[in-house]
Amino acid sequence: MDYQTKDIAALEAEELEKKKKAKREWIQLFWIALFALAIRSCVFEPYNIPSSSMVPTLLVGDYLFISKYDYGYSRHSFPFSIPLIPKGRLFSQAPKRGDIVIFKFPKDKRTDYIKRVIGLPGDTIKMENGRLIINGHITDRTKIGEEQWLTESGSQTYTRYSETLPGGFVHNIYEINDRMPLDNTEEVYIPEGHYYLMGDNRDNSQDSRYFGLVAEELLEGKARFIFYSTNGDGWFFQFWRWPAFVRLNRMFTEIH
Repeated sequence: MDYQTKDIAALEAEELEKKKKAKREWIQLFWIALFALAIRSCVFEPYNIPSSSMVPTLLVGDYLFISKYDYGYSRHSFPFSIPLIPKGRLFSQAPKRGDIVIFKFPKDKRTDYIKRVIGLPGDTIKMENGRLIINGHITDRTKIGEEQWLTESGSQTYTRYSETLPGGFVHNIYEINDRMPLDNTEEVYIPEGHYYLMGDNRDNSQDSRYFGLVAEELLEGKARFIFYSTNGDGWFFQFWRWPAFVRLNRMFTEIH
């Protein structure tokens, strides 16, 4: 075998090895992507807060993880609602009153919303003069004080209350006053497989008072903890400016 033949053989072997290496890399990328998809769909998924509807509990600029396993899995557990589960839920578990959940907006089944579970199957719910009435009983609320908050439409004075839901779950809510458009609603009965969800910022939230009940199939997961929070005045890589825009006191805090 002459040198030219050896060179050609060596080049062919090198080219074959490159193709094998490229194939192995694509296979590795496939498994990495599949693993990431499995984690995102079945375990945890990041989510950021785009509006003030859950103030004072969640702020615009909060980044949080939601757990996907708490309520079981439906087609909406997967990116783009891929119909891997055509109907209903697998390993279904009911959310508890007071849980903060992420779900698909009932009117388009595409947009992600985040609200708190207020009403469970079998409950009746209504608003009367700004007070939440569940199963004929007015929920207890205690005034904490008045606070200024910068919303999407400008600065607003809110009254902060501590509200106690049936079963003893306590959380804070914001109210502008008790005469807002959604402060009086008709009584609604919640059938099996549906939930009544509301924002903690009661007078600045489009929720079940506006779009109706949420079917359990639309639930995506439960809000668990905040891993990053920013007021929007800087970028994450500007670590030397973190004190000016990163809400360090909110990072790695559990959500209630």
